[in-house]
Amino acid sequence: MAQHSFSASALIDAPAAKVYGIIADYRNGHPQILPRPHFVSMEVEQGGVGAGTVVNFQMRLMGSVQSFHSVITEPEPGRVLVESEMNQGAVTTFHVEAREDGKKAYVTISTETAVPDGVIGKIQGWMTKRLLQPIYVKELEQLRGVVATP
Repeated sequence: MAQHSFSASALIDAPAAKVYGIIADYRNGHPQILPRPHFVSMEVEQGGVGAGTVVNFQMRLMGSVQSFHSVITEPEPGRVLVESEMNQGAVTTFHVEAREDGKKAYVTISTETAVPDGVIGKIQGWMTKRLLQPIYVKELEQLRGVVATP
């Protein structure tokens, strides 16, 4: 198996702590940044904020609904949050970096997933990136809108 990764980033006009707080809050904040119709549903199974949270969510990809089961960790609380998908092994990381004396946040959503070696894996990796990267761009746009709301 080979590793495949892709990401999307945006500068958000809000303090990093506020941005990170929205991302880490899987009960109230995070659901607001998930673009529809791609994200069908999300349920918090355990916890709800940051490390130790376990979520189930469904995404509509290529006309079918796929289910995911992820555990949340915070290798660097307030800066790095990781969603590890327990069944398929994909790892999605949210990096939040303070910029402009803490007045803005540079946010990167990145995913690393295993794909088969060879041509099949390259095609699978390309398709995954093509499907998910635009969704991440929309997610960052929605995050920008959520932080702008008082």
